[in-house]
Amino acid sequence: MSNPQVELHVTINVADTATQGVITLELDAVNAPKSTENFLNYVKNDFYNGTIFHRVIKNFMIQGGGFTADMKQKPTNDPIENEAKNGLKNAKYSIAMARTSDPHSATAQFFINTVDNDFLNHTSPTAQGWGYAVFGKVVKGEDIVDAIKKVRTTRKGFHDDVPFDTVVIDKAVAL
Repeated sequence: MSNPQVELHVTINVADTATQGVITLELDAVNAPKSTENFLNYVKNDFYNGTIFHRVIKNFMIQGGGFTADMKQKPTNDPIENEAKNGLKNAKYSIAMARTSDPHSATAQFFINTVDNDFLNHTSPTAQGWGYAVFGKVVKGEDIVDAIKKVRTTRKGFHDDVPFDTVVIDKAVAL
């Protein structure tokens, strides 16, 4: 159980075309036990089913796991401790916990780095240095990540970089 895997079954909608695919994640329960356990709990409780990738920034990352298609934020469990000092890097295709400016505010949202984002790595236990906790990587479905990072984005309500057409996580399945 040190490297559990999760499949994200995704539908990428562009105009009248829907493309389906699967992103397989390998989680690192040894170096990021709290983040892995947290993510798996959300998966096992079907939390991610029907959520969207709600933030896509080209040459940076794709973020999901917190909003429904109508941009309603889902209620989450309590925040977890930031494990960014675990030595794992925000490298291309790694998955990390999303958070607010509070380093220890991560709940359900996550992001997949689409490039190496060294500036997101832990440097010190300060507000600016905490970084973002990587807890796994994409091991299959990089083409799906690459397709998502290319979708057209817009502003919806108070949110920037939202896909113009929804990118839905139909279901998340622990293998």
